[in-house]
Amino acid sequence: MHYSFMIFGHNRIPIVAWLRDQANESNAHAVLAGEHITAFGGHPSLKIGSLLETHQHDVNEILIEAHEHEKEGLDAYYQLLALVEGKSILLEEYARDQIAAEEMHLADIRKMMRKPGSIK
Repeated sequence: MHYSFMIFGHNRIPIVAWLRDQANESNAHAVLAGEHITAFGGHPSLKIGSLLETHQHDVNEILIEAHEHEKEGLDAYYQLLALVEGKSILLEEYARDQIAAEEMHLADIRKMMRKPGSIK
């Protein structure tokens, strides 16, 4: 959400909308993860992970940071899949769904970072 406040220039509106959609989706991911944790008898942590913000507010720098964040999330979901494979179909499918979503996010970010006209 923070990055959506830091976008300026003539492309602001669609970029802000995309960033806010990503923030809403992240919240939905957190809700689903919390539901799975409590369903298996766990207690969701109130701790937050490290924040990547480098205080670089150029759109390309923001996209680079977003790409790194998505890669870390993708790696974590692959680790989850390895842990639950053959033990819980519910968690396997959850991990696969999240992997697919993260891979789409990474593809979108890579497309946004490409220069117009880069495809021949």
